[in-house]
Amino acid sequence: MKTHRPARVGELIRREVSDMLLREQLRSLRGSSMVSVTDVEVTGDLRQAKIFVSIFGTPESQATAMSGLEEATSFVRQEIGRRIRLRYTPEISFVQDRSLERGAMINELINSVRPTEIAKAIPEEEEEE
Repeated sequence: MKTHRPARVGELIRREVSDMLLREQLRSLRGSSMVSVTDVEVTGDLRQAKIFVSIFGTPESQATAMSGLEEATSFVRQEIGRRIRLRYTPEISFVQDRSLERGAMINELINSVRPTEIAKAIPEEEEEE
């Protein structure tokens, strides 16, 4: 029987870490970058959680923000345990989510293709008599 508990715990963790990034101690760790939590994946046994973060800024500021988050892992885990009150607080790791960057790159590629090239690539349907 599959439970929905990992998803619920993941959502609670996402909310708490987002709150920490916006209002509290983690605000200084992110540097000049804007950091947002995009997703949290929690294992079925609730022992591990991957926190996916999207970081906007220059590559240097992204690296600074990511290293700051990695250094704050034990603090974040402690705060999650205090706020959510789970029997066992999951081990956490931060993973940079680059899906928005990839989406923007794909969008640029699509926009760079000229309409005439697209028209040539689409075969015309033969007219029926």
